Amino acid sequence: MTEAETFRGSCHCGRLSLEFTTRMPAADFHPRACDCSFCCKHGAAYVSDPEGWLSIRENEAGSRREYRQGAEIARFQVCGHCGVLIAVVFEHEGRRYGAVNARCLDGHSGFGESVLASPQRLNAEEKIARWRQAWVPDVTVTSVPA
Repeated sequence: MTEAETFRGSCHCGRLSLEFTTRMPAADFHPRACDCSFCCKHGAAYVSDPEGWLSIRENEAGSRREYRQGAEIARFQVCGHCGVLIAVVFEHEGRRYGAVNARCLDGHSGFGESVLASPQRLNAEEKIARWRQAWVPDVTVTSVPA
């Protein structure tokens, strides 16, 4: 069994941070470069592990913004100060699933080559089914008190 590894990352200014823990070797990840206009403008490419763990933390009250676009199912986690997109989440049947923008992780160079992903070609039910299968379940999002 492979030992778990925790990847840490943040937005540019550090007001948002995250920890992504997985037993998958970094080289086995092929970040999914979404081709929607929002992700393209942010240069986002996502990694996730349905057997992994993800925690997103707002380190300064009021700094985390959520943006929805397209079908408005997924909520992009964006820093309201520096504008960096760190992750995307969605909720289904009381569970929060998420994927990490690999480009905000410290030392993300060990990942395999990025692959193109085109979720905009899927209908809402197909997106949910795919995300439930591929994304990290039970994501925690912690905000500091105002």
